[in-house]
Amino acid sequence: MNSPEKSLSFPKQTISIGLVNPKNAVNVASILRAAGCYGVSSVFYTGQRYRFAKDFNADTKAFHKVIPTVGVENLKDVKPDGARVVAVELVEGAIPLPSFEHPKNAFYVFGPEDGSLGEDVLSWCDDVVYVPTYSCMNLAATANVVLYDRLAKSEYEQGDALIRNSRDNNNTTKIVR
Repeated sequence: MNSPEKSLSFPKQTISIGLVNPKNAVNVASILRAAGCYGVSSVFYTGQRYRFAKDFNADTKAFHKVIPTVGVENLKDVKPDGARVVAVELVEGAIPLPSFEHPKNAFYVFGPEDGSLGEDVLSWCDDVVYVPTYSCMNLAATANVVLYDRLAKSEYEQGDALIRNSRDNNNTTKIVR
């Protein structure tokens, strides 16, 4: 398996994630895995539920050891300098993710698995986007889709070098034509 340091050798981006009172440690661990895959600099979270259930079994790359994961009282207080705050929520009037242009410096804020972002949070966000679906997705899946969308719309380095750096050591398959 690749070490987190190898996976984080990609260009560090100006992306941070904020989680409002996450309930499920497995979802947070999955978000940390996505954070490492997509170059997130830090993850902040509020609430007490996750603090008492730090089970990182879904973070199989151990990104929680290299990406700061910080419990805070209020996400608004830790907004990274110059970041545009992007709430991700299924609310009427939100921008559909396929037509959203991601800011260079972004602070993506996600609500809890069993609730929504309230007006107290949405009021200080610059943008509100939603992932078009026929039902609501879980927290980790939503974060993965948003981060993938950001990468897919960027000018990332494509090709075999990216594949070699990204995959596990037990995957050496090549397409031969």
